[in-house]
Amino acid sequence: MAPQESIPVAANILGTIGTVCWCVQLIPQIIRNYRTKSTEGLPASMMLLWTLSGVPFSAYAIAQNFNTPLIVQPQCFCFLCGVSWGQCLVYGSKWRTWTTTLLLTILFILFAGLEIGLVYAIRLPYQRGVDWPVLLVGIVSFILLIGAYFGIPIELLKRRGRVIGIDFIFLTVDWCGAFFSLMSLVAQSEFDVLFGTMYALCCTIEMSMVVSHLIWKLRTRGIRKGAKAEGETFDESTEGREWQAKGIDLEAKFWNLVGRKDMSDNENAEEGVIEERVADGKNTVPIGIA
Repeated sequence: MAPQESIPVAANILGTIGTVCWCVQLIPQIIRNYRTKSTEGLPASMMLLWTLSGVPFSAYAIAQNFNTPLIVQPQCFCFLCGVSWGQCLVYGSKWRTWTTTLLLTILFILFAGLEIGLVYAIRLPYQRGVDWPVLLVGIVSFILLIGAYFGIPIELLKRRGRVIGIDFIFLTVDWCGAFFSLMSLVAQSEFDVLFGTMYALCCTIEMSMVVSHLIWKLRTRGIRKGAKAEGETFDESTEGREWQAKGIDLEAKFWNLVGRKDMSDNENAEEGVIEERVADGKNTVPIGIA
């Protein structure tokens, strides 16, 4: 795909709406994390991968000469995702605030330098008709951004479709940002298939999260009603905890499997050492008997 030669007014307007949404989307989530001092249910890996995706995302948008709002968008997105990831480190992994702040500052400086270098590295070959560097950068950005959602189905299976730790205002604004950004690409003189697909997948995944939670509310309406009558929340009621405990924790199953394999390897190694010692003992002649 060649760089955009001219940007229609409609593309700029739609891109601006999408960028405004993606510039403020994570603010409700960040505020929620700060107020609750918890990031339970919010995958730290998702925030980290979104932060990392900002570098190739920006470089690709600049090289393709997208409308200005879509070029600004990944910068804000990267920063806010970085802040949210920092909260996951502080509230989830119990890192010190100053350590996390220092780490984020260093990362943002490195990202800025890497982005500038990447833009110059791919733009010149692109102007000469060499497309693959730009396409490669776009694919990396696509994989990072969409791959960040990988932790969501794991959380939904664990909680039987319930969405915990993710602010629904954030999801709504994020969906709007992806939708209007997609429409902005449609309004451009030439549609970018790679990023158009990315925005469409973002909309689909986030809509499925909302549907999943609504189904959970429908399935548990009787339990929640009974808990409310007893003056309890769903999580406080015995029936609610029992129902929720039936979820499939794939992460725990994986680590249990890995742990069992390690234990089995250790046991086999210990048995091998014992057998060697027994064999050595049979071949050893006690001193004074020979």
